Amino acid sequence: MTQPGLADWSPAPIKTERLVLRASEARDRAAFIELFASPEVGTYLGGPRPRDELERAVPEVPGQRPGLFVIDLDGAMIGMITLDRRDAERRGHVRPEAGEAELGYMFLPQAWGRGYAAEACAAALGWFADTLPGEPVVLCTQTANDRAMRLAAKLGFTEVERFEEYGAEQWFGVRSPVTSSG
Repeated sequence: MTQPGLADWSPAPIKTERLVLRASEARDRAAFIELFASPEVGTYLGGPRPRDELERAVPEVPGQRPGLFVIDLDGAMIGMITLDRRDAERRGHVRPEAGEAELGYMFLPQAWGRGYAAEACAAALGWFADTLPGEPVVLCTQTANDRAMRLAAKLGFTEVERFEEYGAEQWFGVRSPVTSSG
């Protein structure tokens, strides 16, 4: 399903102070497998996936789709960010017609605790706001995920509701479009 405004996906790389947000390349395959196989990364995402299954399933160039950015530090993938449309059947929406853009991210454990997620997510959200002005972005995470809860607050997400999903309490928030005054 193509996303409105993202049909011509393949944005120019976005550079931040330390990172580059770019499209996926073949050299990222091992890092994608490591992300999805990592027990630490999978803690709040339903657990790790078996490495042998990932080796068979992950394509030569993984993650080539609208809304996915690879996070590159010094030429190596350290994580990814997604901006996908939230499934209308899931709980948690801020518009009656649903389909809001939802921010998701995953970083390799060795990249944790250095501010990369905040830097990369802020850059992706800025790009999204320029590409689709006026569109709200939502985020859903387990309340038990302290790091994600702190990052949501830092990025300007405000709580809309909490609910039970996947056997855990979920925090659902929205980052409304910034309106400039003057």
